[in-house]
Amino acid sequence: MKEMYAEVIVDISVENLDHTFQYRITGDLVGRVFVGSRVLIPFGKGNREIAGFVLEVSDIAKYDPAKTKSIISVLNDDSLVEQKLIRLAYWMKSRYGSTMNRALSTVLPVKKNIRAKESRSVRLLLSDDEAKEKLEYYATRKMVARERLLRELIEAHTIDYRLVTSKLNVSAATVKALSEQHILEVVRKRMYRNTVKGTSAGPAIRLNEQQKRIADDFIEEYDRGVRNTYLIHGITGSGKTEVYMQMIDHVVSRNRQVIVLIPEISLTYQTVMRFYQRFGDRVSTLHSKLSDGERYDQFERAKKGEIDIMIGPRSALFTPFSDIGLIVIDEEHEHTYKSDQMPKYHAREVAGELALLHGASVVLGSATPSIESYRLAREGVYKLYVLDKRAKEASLPTVTCVDLREELKSGNRSMLSEKLRSAIEDRLAKGEQVMLFLNRRGLAGFVSCRECGNVIKCPHCDVSLSKHKYGKLKCHYCGFEKSETGVCEKCGSKLIGAMGSGAGTEAAEDLIKKSFPQAVVLRMDADTTKQKGDYETILSSFANREADILVGTQMIVKGHDFPYVTLVGILAADMSLNANDFRAGERTFQLLVQASGRAGRDTRPGEVIIQTYRPDHYAITAAMTQDYEAFYEEEIGYRSLLGYPPCGHMLAIMIESGSERECFSCAGSLAEVLRNGIISNVSLIGPTPATISRMKDIYRYMIYIKSESVDMLVKIKDNAEEYCNTLTSDVRISFDLDPMNSY
Repeated sequence: MKEMYAEVIVDISVENLDHTFQYRITGDLVGRVFVGSRVLIPFGKGNREIAGFVLEVSDIAKYDPAKTKSIISVLNDDSLVEQKLIRLAYWMKSRYGSTMNRALSTVLPVKKNIRAKESRSVRLLLSDDEAKEKLEYYATRKMVARERLLRELIEAHTIDYRLVTSKLNVSAATVKALSEQHILEVVRKRMYRNTVKGTSAGPAIRLNEQQKRIADDFIEEYDRGVRNTYLIHGITGSGKTEVYMQMIDHVVSRNRQVIVLIPEISLTYQTVMRFYQRFGDRVSTLHSKLSDGERYDQFERAKKGEIDIMIGPRSALFTPFSDIGLIVIDEEHEHTYKSDQMPKYHAREVAGELALLHGASVVLGSATPSIESYRLAREGVYKLYVLDKRAKEASLPTVTCVDLREELKSGNRSMLSEKLRSAIEDRLAKGEQVMLFLNRRGLAGFVSCRECGNVIKCPHCDVSLSKHKYGKLKCHYCGFEKSETGVCEKCGSKLIGAMGSGAGTEAAEDLIKKSFPQAVVLRMDADTTKQKGDYETILSSFANREADILVGTQMIVKGHDFPYVTLVGILAADMSLNANDFRAGERTFQLLVQASGRAGRDTRPGEVIIQTYRPDHYAITAAMTQDYEAFYEEEIGYRSLLGYPPCGHMLAIMIESGSERECFSCAGSLAEVLRNGIISNVSLIGPTPATISRMKDIYRYMIYIKSESVDMLVKIKDNAEEYCNTLTSDVRISFDLDPMNSY
């Protein structure tokens, strides 16, 4: 039997992740030591016994086995937070491709040199009589600072430390001297940087019949010990959040913790406050605008059991809760749940694995579920709940489509159609609000005709060709390429070119201000939300009716509830529809439905105007009636025919190097190694230059592998990683399983 060895880490902190120590696994410990196990080990010259965590188990000895120390024992503590996080990191490393260090850095709360925030106060230890006696002594000896401090302490007994050193002008040395004489003491109290302050818990909202039926069914199964994954398919405005809160309330009442994931872009004051108003200060948040200190404090509060609910984007999954009972993923279809850094994990899949480790349930919710989730619900893997009525008895908005080809023929080259312009005038006259959504997602250089709306597509893959340098148009799914002609192959028009230039939100804002000088206009995009608090400022202003029109990108269409918004204008639906991505139709449908859902959420009727060059596309026609079933049937047929997820799967491998020659050579040899090991029903495409073939002087090549089996792609990924370990050149290789973005 081979000797087995374990890589053990002593201190779990990001700075020390690469400082592991190898130990032998001997005797009855063989077969009992796994990744994540907490073990007792002899450490240092004195062999003092300390605890550590196992990061890897193998049969390869790094050092002389005779000189390698052995693990003393396994410390059985399956409830330990770190143990579960290490197991989760190992699963992520194995599935998505990464080093263990990178995976651990992703899941473990970052330990930076952050000082704990504390309040300090100075408290008198003497009785009043003793203090007065001391006061006379200081006065006769002309110890002015001590006299001044003691006089105030006799009055107040406890004083804030900052007042002592600033207002009373008493030095820290004086305070220290009096403390050493046991005249006073400095009281230190740990303080936390709370992300939202001053909110107390409130009553539950009364659920309607549909909402209550879903919540009651979940609670009944939960109490029976059923741990399932549930998909709530609820139209916009149907009250999914109220259902989540009812479920959360029940789980928290069982003394378990809850993680609520929402897309980063939707992490608004309005959304989060609904949870605070229901659950009070047992809620905390994580998002990218928090300081390192604020983030650190939220993790500390979670570890100490001071909060029960964490709300945030995908990184909130790794909150160090000891007993997670429920994970909620709102707007589960959002692409932001997929990480673009190694390991390139999807939060939905990781949530499922984390739920298994804790014995938790998972609830997914969306008005426009991802095709992957809906298929699993159709197949019975997930349990499907449906909310098909708006919560406040409000009706869905009326939706009309404007054909921009006709506008162009009539001489209107403006960003605003005549119908939309007229509708905006009408709402301003009525004192109602307008949201204008500019669909900027998917500007990957697709080429289209403004005369007839035709987009140049791959003849083999039904995705738009991506524009590269020197007039080359390429498909990154099959490698097909052709030269750009400058003439529409369908109608012969020369009004053809790459879409997206000059169609930014800033230009839209300027046009709206000039067209409607009487209106107050706000803009919300990446440029106007750079600083902490920018989201809240803009959205609060709009919610308080301090502005008439809100112009923005997709961040304005997710989860907001503005009762006075009765008109939503979608300025350019085609921008995402024609991206060189097989998910283009799905993303367009989702964006249009989400945008439409912002209109008419109260008693006032809503209207949506969609401007497009392709009014007959199934994604647009289905979005107009919010007919998800019709869209799904069309989309799943297309995915099945071409073998795209969830009917097939894809592994994207990126090869990067500062040397173009090295990059090309490595990509070629890796492709050859993988081809030789590939069995039937697996196809390999490439290597081919990435869409952006050079970034920051780093050259990039891609290899794409398609298979019906995810497990097969994971095995191919493992083979590629083994090959990477033999490389000596300066080449970096990364993996993306079922990529959400084109490369």
